[in-house]
Amino acid sequence: MITIGKLAARSGVSADTVRFYEREGLLAPAARNAARYRLYEEDALRRIRFIRRAQECGFSLADIAQLLELRADRRACCGDIRSVAVEKHRMLKERIRTLSAMSRALEHLIAVCEGSERPLDACPILGAMDAADRATPAPRAAVRGARLDLGEHSKV
Repeated sequence: MITIGKLAARSGVSADTVRFYEREGLLAPAARNAARYRLYEEDALRRIRFIRRAQECGFSLADIAQLLELRADRRACCGDIRSVAVEKHRMLKERIRTLSAMSRALEHLIAVCEGSERPLDACPILGAMDAADRATPAPRAAVRGARLDLGEHSKV
């Protein structure tokens, strides 16, 4: 059995993170000694390291809880874990595409703005965002094509 401080130090997280993982059900509740200190089994260290590595791969805490549940389910197989990983990979690729489109749209806006001392009502960046807001109720629609209508504010 190890204390929360030692567990935190050995796993590279803070004691608050250990408590959080416990509250979220990712770690088994700690036993308490006579002085009411939390005491953890050695398995908690392995589990925290697993959580951290899974987070580095992009898994959310909800995803990690699902992986841990599958790991504990004797009926589960490697294919079940693979399915979760494949879905996470698909979601990450979609997020990368969305972020790339957002980056291109912002890059375009920066390119058309000379950064002069123009008044704000002549700012091409603000104008494009206002125009995009009027043109479509869904802001993501403007990002998908990575183009914003610069209208009268564009010098290009």
